[in-house]
Amino acid sequence: MPRPLRIEFPGAIYHLLNRGDRREPIFADDLDRRCFLITLGEACGKTGWQIHAFCLMENHFHLVTETPQANLVVGMKWFLGTYTGRFNRRHRLCGHLFSGRYKSLLIDEQGRGYLRRACDYVHLNPWRAGLLSPGQPLSAYVWSSYPLYLQPRRRPVWLRVDRLLGEHGLLEDSVAGRREFGRRVEARREEEPSPQELAALRSGWWLGGEDFPQRLSEGMARSGPQNQAGPERRETDQELARRLVAEWLATRRWTTADLESRPKKDPAKVELARLLRRTTPMSHQWIADQVRMGTSSYVRRLLGQDAPGFNC
Repeated sequence: MPRPLRIEFPGAIYHLLNRGDRREPIFADDLDRRCFLITLGEACGKTGWQIHAFCLMENHFHLVTETPQANLVVGMKWFLGTYTGRFNRRHRLCGHLFSGRYKSLLIDEQGRGYLRRACDYVHLNPWRAGLLSPGQPLSAYVWSSYPLYLQPRRRPVWLRVDRLLGEHGLLEDSVAGRREFGRRVEARREEEPSPQELAALRSGWWLGGEDFPQRLSEGMARSGPQNQAGPERRETDQELARRLVAEWLATRRWTTADLESRPKKDPAKVELARLLRRTTPMSHQWIADQVRMGTSSYVRRLLGQDAPGFNC
């Protein structure tokens, strides 16, 4: 059977999940977990993603991700590929880290409460997995976004808290609001989601009102489907990258002829390649072609494979 297409549109919110190959660990230790979050932050910087919740377990991860642009597929390709490369280099491994396709469940942002249900499910994962004793607060599990909701000074810039707080009826990110948020999420320990909700969160493709699939279908019919094969998305990514190249050339009064004539390892060309790799999700091969640097493997070597050693 052909794989179902990913549904992408501006402003889409997803519950994303992926497991280790053969359900093996995707984190060997806390250094790997930190690297995963650093890589996630870089992916957000490239794509504009906003993360509403995350939880890192031993052999899988959960993300609740909003995509202001329709760029889930290209962003996840860069994110999972980059983390896999960094993990393998650190542990001197090769091959797959994740087990095939990641799961992406669309969340109905118009129906009140669906984002809250998805985020609560993610934040309660350590409790459901038996990683916390009855006397421990959920905030004791540090590899989740839940403690960051309670401690604003530790939040990364890519973690967006206002929408989830609003779904809980809390209009301000204040001391009192955070205290009430913590009370409500802790109370959810005693509440089991319905079998239908659990099935949707674990294996479905959408979570929302009964009319959500129909609204999605009507929206896709009006604007045309955007998915992993969509030329609209590729064109948008390439337009951004080409604009950066043009601006970079203009500041140095270079032309494409200068790119052609200078050596592949010219420091200025390496600088441009590094800028493109840092700020866009374009591939090494695309960068090699545009900057006239030969092959993708050559660019990868010049850039230190994105993360020299373990310096994410």
